[in-house]
Amino acid sequence: MPATALPSSGDQPGDAGGAGGRAKTCDASGMAEIHRFFRAGFGEGRALVEGVDEADAAHAEVVGDHLSMLSTALHAHHEGEDTMLWGALEERAPGCVAHVARMKAQHAVMLVHLQQLDAALPAWRASGRPADAAGVLAALDGVTTALADHLPDEEANIVPVMEVTLTPKEVDALSEHGRKATPKGKTFEQLGAILAAQPDGGAAWQRSHLPAPVRLIWRVIGKPKYQANRAALLGRR
Repeated sequence: MPATALPSSGDQPGDAGGAGGRAKTCDASGMAEIHRFFRAGFGEGRALVEGVDEADAAHAEVVGDHLSMLSTALHAHHEGEDTMLWGALEERAPGCVAHVARMKAQHAVMLVHLQQLDAALPAWRASGRPADAAGVLAALDGVTTALADHLPDEEANIVPVMEVTLTPKEVDALSEHGRKATPKGKTFEQLGAILAAQPDGGAAWQRSHLPAPVRLIWRVIGKPKYQANRAALLGRR
């Protein structure tokens, strides 16, 4: 369906968020879907780190590699919003400017914790020692706290404005930006984590986002690789 034309301001009188009552121009439900992936992934991060036996560097490497993938994905997700979303909302929905300013501030807080995680991971991945895990755990706690503040706020106050402000092409570009950041060799691991985070285990997500041939590849090749990685993350030999 073609996008509905918007007035130049992208705003309505008396509409604090810039979204009220206007026809939808795109579907931004993918934001909540990817947010579930971040909540689930970082939410179990502490348990995964604490599940590594002292000095088990091999297990620490698997968990650390997984946490690095999550960090890369969240960096890319926020980079996409910073470069492709905030300016469009500020221009087209002036009533959303205060929300955008708050999103930018929340991203800045998140970036501090993500950079701390990125800095702490290499030493722990190499040693598996609790002393090296301390920095990883502190950074993970910071990320999960920041996500708990940011994600519901964004879903409540940004996504509705996106859906009456952006075009489908613009929303697709945001998604593509995130996909391109997937580390080499991590496609199935990340896809499996996204699917597992959805309420129905990802069945609806697959029908909506994956063509039938890709769903077959996932079932035959991708899912077994994801399950093997999950077993390794949990320390199951």
